Amino acid sequence: MTGKAKPSVGMISLGCPKNRVDSEIMLGELSGRGYDVVTDVDGADTVIVNTCGFIDEAKQESIDTILEVAASKEGTDRRLLVAGCMVNRFGAELQAEIPEIDGFISLDQLQEVEKVVQIGGGAPLPSPSHLVFDHTAPRLLTTVGGSAYLKVAEGCNNPCTFCAIPKWRGEFRSRTIESLVAEARQLEERGIQELCLIAQDTTRYGEDLGERRHGLLHLVDALLESTDIPWIKFLYAYPTTLDRELLRLMGTEERFNSYVDIPLQHSHPDLLRAMRRGGSARRYRRMLEEARVLAPDIFLRTTFIVGFPGETEEHFEDLVQFVEDVRFDHLGAFVYSPEPGTPGADLPNPVPHHVARGRHRRLLEVQRPIALERRERLVGQTMKVLVEGVCEESEHLLQGRHHGMAPEIDGRILINDGVAPAGRLAEVEITEAFADDLVGRIVGPTGVPGIVPANLDFDLPS
Repeated sequence: MTGKAKPSVGMISLGCPKNRVDSEIMLGELSGRGYDVVTDVDGADTVIVNTCGFIDEAKQESIDTILEVAASKEGTDRRLLVAGCMVNRFGAELQAEIPEIDGFISLDQLQEVEKVVQIGGGAPLPSPSHLVFDHTAPRLLTTVGGSAYLKVAEGCNNPCTFCAIPKWRGEFRSRTIESLVAEARQLEERGIQELCLIAQDTTRYGEDLGERRHGLLHLVDALLESTDIPWIKFLYAYPTTLDRELLRLMGTEERFNSYVDIPLQHSHPDLLRAMRRGGSARRYRRMLEEARVLAPDIFLRTTFIVGFPGETEEHFEDLVQFVEDVRFDHLGAFVYSPEPGTPGADLPNPVPHHVARGRHRRLLEVQRPIALERRERLVGQTMKVLVEGVCEESEHLLQGRHHGMAPEIDGRILINDGVAPAGRLAEVEITEAFADDLVGRIVGPTGVPGIVPANLDFDLPS
């Protein structure tokens, strides 16, 4: 391609924030080598679809997106590249079934993306990932409102019977504290106000580096000492590896957000054993009660699976009661889908899909008034809010989040009075509460009258 203009490249990033970081590395690599990275994939010479392979719905979304881009190639010179989880797991099948795909990028090839963009072709390499990308990997940030993810580890060692992620993400492997601090400093220089630490099992950080109990705590301490980033939080706590000292630190250090995302998956002991999840409902209750004592302003999020093989009405009612008792601030739920090659796929007594869907709807209905109650207690309070920019639905509103809301999954605060620059913290009085969102007005000194709110961040199409 020497002497020729390099093609424009667009990215469609699907799935979790860990995938998003992978997308940012690929975009950073291409942007640094002179490629024109565009947000409108319809006008791109090359389109990269970064896929998710977690559950059936995610896989179907990935396939539908690939087929949509493939159809858009007709009569053009556009190239379609497929990256990510489905390449490592189902690459051969994708190559056989969708010949319109021009090339594949496995999880270990993120920094080789230019080679694939240039020449295309090549067979996918379905195998577990083994590399760990460090602070030297370039990143083109795609998050909005002054927030960024910091991936602290790759892979997973947990034996959950419903999950196939270790089959393509590989064994758990941590980055060094030195590398993570270096990247955090780079992000701080770019104006980041919120740093979200992520991994498949974030609370296991450092175990493979010799840290038996307090690896994540030591990392957070290092980040607090080495940066001035106002908000630091972590996502995806495993219930048996959550360090109570982290909860204690949340209660004393304002910059370490009092927020825990802890996917519990179920409450009944029969289901937890079948899923090979450690812990019990009794232990979970005690742990969550302790969290609320150690960090009184904590916000708790969890995720559950309904319809796992063998789940009876009694098991499900136990879960409903658990949710009503604990009263989570935020709750998500999935309908179980059997993953090929996992122990769960071979278990007897599958739950009919229509029954599982009904349980899914009911669980979310049970949570809705709880979520409203948890939000209503905030009305009248003044909270620090990270302003993300103009509201998607109305240019007359700003939107943002308080410290107990993770990006994109925990709702928004709609700001209908006052203005402030995107990517900055503002003091906001909460004036109304709904089950999904809050409403507030800027009252603090960070709100700057006369500044037109704007969001200049690069945002991936999805």
